[in-house]
Amino acid sequence: MGDGWTMRKMWVGAGVAVALGMGFVMLLVVGVYLVAGNVAGGAGGGAKRLAKGSVPAAYQPIVQKWGNLCPAINPALLAAQLYQESGFNPRARSAAAAQGIAQFIPGTWATHGIDGDGDGDRDVWDPADAIPSAASYDCSLASYVKDVPGDPTENMLASYNAGAYPVIKYQGVPPYKETQNYVRVITTLEKSFAAPTGRVDPSEQAAGAIAYAQKKLGTPYLWGGTGTAEQGGRFDCSGLTRAAYESVGIELPRVANDQYNAGPHPGREELLPGDLVFFSDDLTNSRAIRHVGIYVGGGYMIDAPRTGAVIRFDPIDTPDYFGATRVTEDGAKALPTTV
Repeated sequence: MGDGWTMRKMWVGAGVAVALGMGFVMLLVVGVYLVAGNVAGGAGGGAKRLAKGSVPAAYQPIVQKWGNLCPAINPALLAAQLYQESGFNPRARSAAAAQGIAQFIPGTWATHGIDGDGDGDRDVWDPADAIPSAASYDCSLASYVKDVPGDPTENMLASYNAGAYPVIKYQGVPPYKETQNYVRVITTLEKSFAAPTGRVDPSEQAAGAIAYAQKKLGTPYLWGGTGTAEQGGRFDCSGLTRAAYESVGIELPRVANDQYNAGPHPGREELLPGDLVFFSDDLTNSRAIRHVGIYVGGGYMIDAPRTGAVIRFDPIDTPDYFGATRVTEDGAKALPTTV
């Protein structure tokens, strides 16, 4: 294909009046902040349902059902635990002998594994048993610490990490850095798996991320590219989005399907500049996401499309549009380094 500047002129010639100038992008984002300044964010209280495609379709009904087993858990929280433990991989096995999608160690499974699908056996490798067992175990832990003051969900998560005795001893989340971090990580990731019940706050770093991506317009695509000097400053799709947010102090995972969990998920009609937008051939499973771009407004994104193309503006309203993520610093920090 032609060089990058030719590509940019083609877009201008085609009349694509979205974010073609830095000033336009900045005004657009600042305007969004002014409009959204008083809009409440987050998923809010009440019963939580899973965000679209956030859990693989084969497991979504199980997570939705068993995530309501007791008041201390909800489907989004249970999904966050499964993602953190195994990335929804039913064959996952850790160096500590933890097994399956919920990463039970054999001793814990022997005590807390249940026959979730009623087929007469308890199989740690079968998500139909392991996911209900994870929910049941959470609820058992919650019952152990039900008389401890404070948030019952946080006390349950602390018990999951450190055991019930320290939670009872300290009358809440114990002063262990690892345990406090686990509670923070799961409750933050929960927001990524919950379907938002209201508008979510715009990212303060969005304008900077867009500005970074704009400077890369016309750069040839490189599969596996992360923008290093050795790679000639070239990127693939998730390499570009990662670098754009890294430029404003937010570290995203390397691959697109993990970047999807870096914050809550606004609907198509709620998109703001700076949101990450995702594409997949399987619209029921975020683990199958294969492409990501940075939304700039007007139905367009900046993305690194494919081999032979350059970083450019592309429309987002295509049949493979999966959804979006409003990146948050806490959400990015909560993501596991490997899943």
